[in-house]
Amino acid sequence: MSLQIEVFHQITHIEASQWNALVQDNNPFLRYEFLAALETHDCVGEKFGWFPRHIAVYQNKELIAAMPLYEKYNTYGEFVFDQSWADAWQQHGLRYYPKLVSAIPYTPALGQRLLVSKDVVTDEIYPLLIKALKEVTSQLNASGFHILFPQEVELKWLKEQGMLIRHDCQFHWHNKNYTCFDDFLNQLSSRKRKNIIKERQTVKKAGVTLKRLNGHQASEQDWQKMAHFYTRTFNEKWGTPTLNYDFFQEVANKLPSQIVLVLAEQADEVIAGALMFCSDNRLYGRFWGCDKTIKGLHFEACYYQGIEYCIENKLAIFEPGAQGEHKISRGFVPTLTRSAHYLMQNPFEQSIIQFIEHEKINVLNYIDDVNKHLPYKKQSS
Repeated sequence: MSLQIEVFHQITHIEASQWNALVQDNNPFLRYEFLAALETHDCVGEKFGWFPRHIAVYQNKELIAAMPLYEKYNTYGEFVFDQSWADAWQQHGLRYYPKLVSAIPYTPALGQRLLVSKDVVTDEIYPLLIKALKEVTSQLNASGFHILFPQEVELKWLKEQGMLIRHDCQFHWHNKNYTCFDDFLNQLSSRKRKNIIKERQTVKKAGVTLKRLNGHQASEQDWQKMAHFYTRTFNEKWGTPTLNYDFFQEVANKLPSQIVLVLAEQADEVIAGALMFCSDNRLYGRFWGCDKTIKGLHFEACYYQGIEYCIENKLAIFEPGAQGEHKISRGFVPTLTRSAHYLMQNPFEQSIIQFIEHEKINVLNYIDDVNKHLPYKKQSS
């Protein structure tokens, strides 16, 4: 094949329709509109240490493969933690930064990282993408590259190439062809079922009503509220808020059918909000914030409203975000997530291999243990 490989510092230099043609399952975070909004509204770049270096492979001016890629000088917003590696490099007078990261900024959701046209053979294109990635890594004198939360088929191939594979755990909800929320509740043990019913009733008795809006329905005032909740939550709990009103507004305008904005009202005042995104088959919980603390409201807005949405729209899986053991009793099950890592020079190779193996054993043991205590009824043999 006669191919041309380019690296773009702005996704706007790539044709939107060609990029989106490579996206599977209509994944909202991989779509051109989402990534472009991050760049356009300064949610990535120098301020936050995410510098776009997207790889594109063309054949006769047609985009046939791509990789979302960023040059990084910190670990912020990755959700796969390698600070100990960076510290080891620094303590020995070595440079760990810059590094390259293929991921969606601030988004620990599973998805493609090696985007390939359905009309080409992946085993022919994957090596070209990785070769280009290694060349960019060398040109930037980066310590290595990290491919976070890839698809299973991608991860299997990356492992075959000798990349280091790290393991972690999230909690996802699976739709077992439920017809309504009560159908889901009926699959839970009596105690867990009663607890969820009680939580939902507590919110209702507090005079709180909830509404779900898509991008067509949400107003500018709604987005101002959500941006306020988002900023407040990050300022109080998680550090630097990276997204802003203009970003939310643009994504809502460009991807209106993939937006699920949950707003909670009490006495005609919006007091809390949760923002989710959906693909053709999955729902992704992303952000939450509130001005008033009401018992059970977080669970209602972030989990139960999402579960209802999945049932009503026949979505198979609900990924509510990273961490959170409190999700288990509410029907979410442990799910193995992995990432692939390549270090150009690794003076601590044996130590890192041992670290990764120890981490893997701990994660797998943890998942096994959690699976013994799921809230679902025991199936009779």
